[in-house]
Amino acid sequence: MANPAESLRSALAERFGELFAVDETLAGLDELARIAAHRVQRRYLPRDVAPDLLRLLCACALSAPSKSDLQQCDILIIREKAKHDALAGLLPEMPWLGDAPVFLIFLANGSRLPRIAQMRGKPFPNDHLDLFFNATVDAAIVLATFLHAAEAAGLGCCPISLIRDHAATIAKMFALPEKVVPVAGMTLGWPAEAGGITPRLPLSVTVHEETFGDANFAADLDGYDRRRDAARPYRNQRNVDRFGRAEFYGWSEDKARQYASPARADFGAFVRAQGFCLD
Repeated sequence: MANPAESLRSALAERFGELFAVDETLAGLDELARIAAHRVQRRYLPRDVAPDLLRLLCACALSAPSKSDLQQCDILIIREKAKHDALAGLLPEMPWLGDAPVFLIFLANGSRLPRIAQMRGKPFPNDHLDLFFNATVDAAIVLATFLHAAEAAGLGCCPISLIRDHAATIAKMFALPEKVVPVAGMTLGWPAEAGGITPRLPLSVTVHEETFGDANFAADLDGYDRRRDAARPYRNQRNVDRFGRAEFYGWSEDKARQYASPARADFGAFVRAQGFCLD
């Protein structure tokens, strides 16, 4: 059996390009090593996920922290092939969606609190941006917790935020009520391959001590681009017709091109149409 401390060091070195000191007597090293070695899964075996296991994973995910115990996340489980096919038709760039035995949608549910206030005969003066923000954060925390629970059980996942490109269609497709919006989807199944570790930005960029600082951002970003290109180079360049072909195409160039075109400019209108006040 692999030494968990060594597994953790190895995964973090691959992820961040840095050697981390790991106390081999630290509790929970197996869990930390598993978290550090997270891999997105886009290929699945033709094997079902048992309903009891799925219900168990949902319970574990919904055990996650919740802002003020408000519990504003719901999970929508989709198994029917016709619905999978309809979703896959909306997102043709993600063919694995139709192959996964289960698709989940994590919902920000801002409807429950106003309903409870009405049931209890209380005013609800908090129908503003914070209601939407809290529900969205709750959904994101539950999504992350579900992913870790699924991986602990040997399953693989792929979160899909692209469903928000079709938020109104999905809301209609699944009869989402007022003040309920899809935050992200997730494919779930038994992995057909090991998958790879995706390099992340160095902690010098994303972790700050005592005060925010990014004085070396440009150099750190270039170093990350080079390290990531050596490990996992991009197969294709985005928008070559518009931006040309870059001699070196790293992560930052890819993301700059990705967000050089408008994306989800109508999402705010959709959220308002669902009854959220964003003031």
